[in-house]
Amino acid sequence: MADILSEFNDYRSKMNEKLLADNNKIVKRIFNLDTNAYAEGALDVKTKELLGLVASTVLRCDDCVKYHLETSYKLGVTKEEMMEAMGIATLVGGTIVIPHLRRAYEFWEALEDQKK
Repeated sequence: MADILSEFNDYRSKMNEKLLADNNKIVKRIFNLDTNAYAEGALDVKTKELLGLVASTVLRCDDCVKYHLETSYKLGVTKEEMMEAMGIATLVGGTIVIPHLRRAYEFWEALEDQKK
């Protein structure tokens, strides 16, 4: 299971480095905006990550879902909190997001397994 974690993170890091090294002002600003949007504010960071998880699920972006799952996990989100958020995502997104729910659950299990 750890392979899905390292595969995702290795690819993401490698490609982010390449994208940012290309020195495109728009891309760099979007990356910066994304980072700042998830900073502590009126909403705490944990809540913002769960909002990102729900939005990413509804938009059916598996890479985004994985990113928000891992960040949420590192912030101390429990499996129950994650599943409650994913329940909302499934309700809002409809049955078409169920395959993304399956992959999200598998990724969460891999996150839990890495601690063992």
